[in-house]
Amino acid sequence: MQLLGPPIADEEIEQRMDALVRRHARAENLGMQLLNAIGGSAAGLLDRLPREIRGRLDGATAEALRLAMEGAHRSRSVVGSQPGWLNRAVTTAMGAAGGFGGLPTAMAELPVTTAILLRTIQDVAEEHGFDPEEESVRFDCVQVFAAAGPLDRDDDTDFAFLGTRIAVSGAAVHTIIARVAPRLATVLGQKLAAQTIPVLGAAAGAATNYAFTGYYSQMAHVHFGLRQLAIEADRDHEELVAEFRRRVVKPPVKRA
Repeated sequence: MQLLGPPIADEEIEQRMDALVRRHARAENLGMQLLNAIGGSAAGLLDRLPREIRGRLDGATAEALRLAMEGAHRSRSVVGSQPGWLNRAVTTAMGAAGGFGGLPTAMAELPVTTAILLRTIQDVAEEHGFDPEEESVRFDCVQVFAAAGPLDRDDDTDFAFLGTRIAVSGAAVHTIIARVAPRLATVLGQKLAAQTIPVLGAAAGAATNYAFTGYYSQMAHVHFGLRQLAIEADRDHEELVAEFRRRVVKPPVKRA
């Protein structure tokens, strides 16, 4: 994506930054809605998983990411960009099916849901003027998964993904997967645990996938919105990210 005209005015920069801050807030609200729906806490969810499953999460997530990168890329030549509501409907249905059969079906559903989530992120990138067929943009899309998940409020992780770039090389695929997989493993582990909640089952699976799709879609808009704004405003991207963080992370209120 290249700047084709003069840089946009300061007033438009302010308006678009405010809009991105609102998107970030909507992403956070999705996590709260999900916790209310499943009636638990983020901290206790992973403890619901059997120890052997927790030990396999990193490897399963890395494999899911590899399959998602291949599957999402190939699918673009067959099926073009999809409306966000359709991707959300598909992942919600997948989550219900995964939760219906308990942990075995939830594990089997994981790579498919990851691929659909990645397609959703790619569609957002295209919406902001970036070509998902370009290798650097494909890696940027995977990098969105490094955001803190909808059930976590880790500001350092939440913003680190916005400023990270990877040099495109033969080893770049392994680099991006190694960087993103541990963070995503924690997030997907929480999703799996929610899908195994007794009685809720399919409903919890649908709720988690609905929230996750919305969350990563909003984070993708923030990620690529800031990159697009940096180009169109002819501003340093890191400076814009720092300004965005100042707007989102408000200082704590001092009590008398």
